[in-house]
Order: sequence, then structure tokens, then C-alpha cells
Amino acid sequence: MRKPLTKTETAWRESVKSGQVQANFDLLRERQALSLDEKINLSFERIREWYEAFDGMVSVSFSGGKDSAVLLWLVRQLYPDVPACFVNTGLEYPEIVRLVKSTPNTEIIRPKMPFHKVIQEYGWPVVSKKVARGLSVLRHPTDKNKNIYGLYDRGVNRFGEKVHGFRVPNRWRFLVDSPFEISDKCCNIMKKQPVAGYIRKTGRVQYLGTLADESKARQKTYLQYGCNAFDLKMPRSTPMAFWTEQNVLEFIVKNNVEYASVYGEIIEGPHGFELTGVHRTGCVFCCFGLHLDEGDTRIQRLYRTHPKLWSYCMNRLGLAEVLQYMHDRVPDHLRSKFKPIASTEMQKEFKFAGGTI
Repeated sequence: MRKPLTKTETAWRESVKSGQVQANFDLLRERQALSLDEKINLSFERIREWYEAFDGMVSVSFSGGKDSAVLLWLVRQLYPDVPACFVNTGLEYPEIVRLVKSTPNTEIIRPKMPFHKVIQEYGWPVVSKKVARGLSVLRHPTDKNKNIYGLYDRGVNRFGEKVHGFRVPNRWRFLVDSPFEISDKCCNIMKKQPVAGYIRKTGRVQYLGTLADESKARQKTYLQYGCNAFDLKMPRSTPMAFWTEQNVLEFIVKNNVEYASVYGEIIEGPHGFELTGVHRTGCVFCCFGLHLDEGDTRIQRLYRTHPKLWSYCMNRLGLAEVLQYMHDRVPDHLRSKFKPIASTEMQKEFKFAGGTI
């Protein structure tokens, strides 16, 4: 018997059919083309709208990254007393933690389960959230996950319809038989759950510094709910969703916003503003999108910038085994992305259970 659509599926299909999604997409492109001053004013409007809707019971989700640093600056220009909330997962660059600790009125919360236990119990975050979730399903088929198995195995939903973007690509199928577990649960356990607990405890709904052009998932959320998502199960505001990274860097330079030193300096290059340090400061040991990193990967750069963290990750946590297994099996054009260290002159032998890289 054909199962009915969920409420979320129904709402999305109706939005697509009515043309609302396309209209919102066109509006997003218009807003992304605005000048920085126009974007700032529009962001201020969304910040006020959110603050007033919840009578000031709001907070800023502060990751210590450059985007959230700009967001906190914007919010506190209007409402200086709004608190910030930082989830200390233990996976952040030390420069990020130092910035957070020096930022006034910031509450630091922690996950209940540390990262080493997450990977022991659930598995490693590799490739992407969607692929990792799909691989986990393909590795553990049951009578209860037949529908979702078909989605990730053949790209067909429970109605027998083809769905783009879910089937696990052939180039990653070798991971179905890997000797280590794979999972997308890390972010949920280490970030989302602590934040949900903070919101329940304080009653403060959050501002987030996410940008729509960072991922397809974030763009889809924006197209469906806009900046201020009042109708989500956990309402959230993303008043900078229509900004670009160039906007963020320009804003930091023009307003002298304090940001974590791990980013290096912001310089003007031939294609706009550039960072001389790291470009992303998420979880240091996360392997999502590793194959998409330009030049050396974040893990390879970690060897140069934070060798002790690199060694802990490789030897104590066991990432060396994961990377070696993937390096030996990925297509040739991806192989360099799964070397523990990229440059030959930097190669050093180090031990891990099972051999030497």
C-alpha cells in the first residue's frame, strides 16, 4: 500500500508545484547581488523581526568562526545584551577556543559524548553527511529500513520514484565493506543535541550565521523558510543567509571585527578578499568534504599548523587507518586527498595498528 506523504514532503511538493520555490530562488539571487550596505540593512531587519517575535528571548549560536563573529557583531549592534552560546566539542582549533573565551557574555556548553566515543559507537564521518548516512544504511540493512535502503542503493523512494542526489555513488561503494564503521551522527550528537538542551533550558531561540550558498541543504532550507524559520520544529534565524563569503571578509576588514587568528590575514587578491590561513574552522578531525578541499586537505594542513593535534588524530583516534583504506581504493584523481601528508618532503613514518604509512 502506498504510504501517504509526510507533512514536510507535502509542503515542499506544493511549494515546488506552485512556483514558490522558483520565486524564492530568484529572490535569493537578487539579494545575493545587493551591495554590502544593502545586505547589512536587510540583515538588521531580520534580526529585529526575530528579536521582537520572541520578546528578546534569543541568543547567538557562536562557533568562533568568521561568519558567526560577524553575526554576533551585527546582533550586538542592535541588542548588546544578547548572549552567545558556544558548543565546545573538543574538536575546535585552539585559536577558536581562545577567541570564544575572550568574548563577553558567552556561555560554553559541552556534548554528553566525546568524539572518540562517537566514532567507537557509531563510526567515522567521511565523504559527506548524505553519503555517510547512506553507507551506514547499506552496511546495516534490516526489515525496518527497506524504503530508505532503496533510496540510497538505487535512488528510488518508497513510491518507486527516482530521487536525485541520494543514491550512494559507485566511487564510494567500497566503503560498504570497510573494517571501520561510518556514520553521519557525529554532528547531531556533538552539536545539535547540546544546543537543543540549551534552548530547552533557557527558552532562547537562536540566530545562526549560516549562508545559503554553503551547501544545497542550507539553500533548500532558505528557499522553503527564508531567513527567519518560524515554522521549524526548532525555530531559527539566519539573518545573513543571502550573504557570500566575500561579503563576510569585506565586512570584517571594514569594521575591524575580531576573528580567530587561525584564519591568518585577510588580503585583497586578484579575485577579491582572500585568507592566508585556514578557510574553514569546523571540527578539526571531520572528514566530510575532504576530497573537495583545494590544494592540501585540512588534515594535511593540520600537520604543518598543529602537529600535536594531527598526531593525536592519526595515532590515538585511528584516522590513519581510515585514510589509508580510502587512499588504496578511491579513483586515482582522488588519491592525493587521502594521504595523511601531501608533500613528499614532509613525509615521516608513523605507526598505527596494522602497519606504517
